[in-house]
Amino acid sequence: MPDTATATRTPRERLLIVAALVAVYLIWGSTYLAIKIGLESLPPFAMSSIRFWCAGLALFAFLRWRGVALPSAAQARNSAFMGILLLGGGNGFVCYAQQSVSSGLAAVAVASMPLFAAMFAAGYGRWPSRRDALGLLIGFAGIVFLNTGAEFRASPLGAAALIAAPIMWAFGSVWSRGRDLPNVWMSTAVQMLAGGAVLTLMSLGTGEAWPTRFTSSGIAVIGYLAVFGSLIGFTAYVYLLQTVRPALATSYAYVNPPIAIAFGVLFAGEHLTMHEVIAAAIILVGVATILTARR
Repeated sequence: MPDTATATRTPRERLLIVAALVAVYLIWGSTYLAIKIGLESLPPFAMSSIRFWCAGLALFAFLRWRGVALPSAAQARNSAFMGILLLGGGNGFVCYAQQSVSSGLAAVAVASMPLFAAMFAAGYGRWPSRRDALGLLIGFAGIVFLNTGAEFRASPLGAAALIAAPIMWAFGSVWSRGRDLPNVWMSTAVQMLAGGAVLTLMSLGTGEAWPTRFTSSGIAVIGYLAVFGSLIGFTAYVYLLQTVRPALATSYAYVNPPIAIAFGVLFAGEHLTMHEVIAAAIILVGVATILTARR
């Protein structure tokens, strides 16, 4: 579906879109390594829950202090449902999977999300353009190629979580289009609070042992994920969902893998194989095809 508003965007709007894309490309690419470090001292669902509770409460309190109106009941329900799908399911399962797979592999596996998003969008009658569809298929071919690697096959539970995560994130992203939502900041706050709540239930339901004392690295990771991954990165993503076509908003999933792999190799001693290099190259061709579909 053409992005008919592109030609009428102001320079400020174009700058905001570029800034939001840079945020979700670079910041979210780095969060996979941060999660991997956090898992050394924190269980996955508890870590995610604390992250979103801290970020959501801080943002909600700030918005109310600035006089931002509370969302209506319908807006709160819609935002909460998005938070359950995107943050509870999407982010929570990725954190769970990273207990058994590398940060780079997790990012590459999640890159299947735009394909699921395109499928769900088609179900709502929003078919991708031919160029977008070609980019999605090329990117997914890279994902299929990567999944033939040994590490993914050796972690069946991690693989299952990495399949469920992009499906839930994709459905939540597509479902949100055209829904009655509050402004982007309030919507983000409600989503993070709802995501934090469901992740708390998931943590308690799976019997995770919540930490009684936090290590310095655990505090640093939660702070980084809350401020950069949630307040900046997630807000940028919600803005993109409300502003640009779905294929462009979800293209971060194809850019995050090479960034996550680079961070893992440079700072965590993870190994990069030629198999992963080829897969990442195919994926980047896919996202380049999407990004050059329209000016």
